[in-house]
Amino acid sequence: MAWVSEEEICAAREMTAIEYLRRYQPDRLQKSSARNEWQLTDHDSFKINEITSKWHWKSRDIGGQSALNFLIHVDGMAFVDAVRQLCGESPSYIPGVQPERERKPFVLPERYKNCDRIRRYLTGRGISLGVMEYCIRLGILYESAPYHNAVFVGKDGAGKARYAFLRGIYDSPGKVFRIEQAGSEKSFAFCIPPEGASNHVAVYEAGIDAMAHMTLERGTKEKYRLALGGISAPKEGETQRKMKRPAALEHFLKMHPETEKIEICMDNDFAGRWACSHIREAYGGRYRITENLPTEAGMDYGDMAKQAAEKNRQEKAESRQAAVR
Repeated sequence: MAWVSEEEICAAREMTAIEYLRRYQPDRLQKSSARNEWQLTDHDSFKINEITSKWHWKSRDIGGQSALNFLIHVDGMAFVDAVRQLCGESPSYIPGVQPERERKPFVLPERYKNCDRIRRYLTGRGISLGVMEYCIRLGILYESAPYHNAVFVGKDGAGKARYAFLRGIYDSPGKVFRIEQAGSEKSFAFCIPPEGASNHVAVYEAGIDAMAHMTLERGTKEKYRLALGGISAPKEGETQRKMKRPAALEHFLKMHPETEKIEICMDNDFAGRWACSHIREAYGGRYRITENLPTEAGMDYGDMAKQAAEKNRQEKAESRQAAVR
């Protein structure tokens, strides 16, 4: 069984992300326009400060400072492998076959008595109240107790909850709480249904992106909006790796044979564009495919909705000032 000592873990945590990148992967770094800031060549929205080593991956809304966190959360490395790499080991072994773990029973997190806190949070993220109330009414969005996380629920055809994604609403730099509820089945990921019949599904990386895009489209309810529960993309330059067909989309299409159109609404970064090309390749022969990524590079629909909401607030403030004059 893979194992590392407490001493190795402490040693691994001492190296900063900027030190690791400069020492071992300098080709991935390129200077950004901001002072003391660098970005990654393979992730448009990743920024790191050369003084503090604090990094933030905007499109994923995660951050950190250490090389260990970078390897785990950005490069997708297993914890033990990351510790060993930082301690100077690069083991190559084939792990033994492990007995399949028993799946934990799925139970939705406890509901709080109201959704006031997540309404305020999502409003701050540019999500309209109309979109929120639609999702709350359908039982696919609520506020948990006792920590007041936003819970995005996925249901099966019978209306039974089979999936839940928890998103913390109290962010601090480098610390964002996001987790799938134990026992969740990704095939039943968060999906905003239309009002009435539809042969059109839009796919997103995350539930909040689906709500944001719905907001930008003035709350229209003529299509399904399906979150894939995230994607696992390679580093830029490793594009030969094939993308597995998303479990959520595969199940959706099986349950909705009437589907004719797939609208791809991934993030406009390397990972999103990579996923977009693979989804088009995988489903283009049978479905009508449209690509609808955010217009600005490095942005997701959550960013776009927040930007639009801020612009609207500024315009209203300027209008009120002009009326006073």
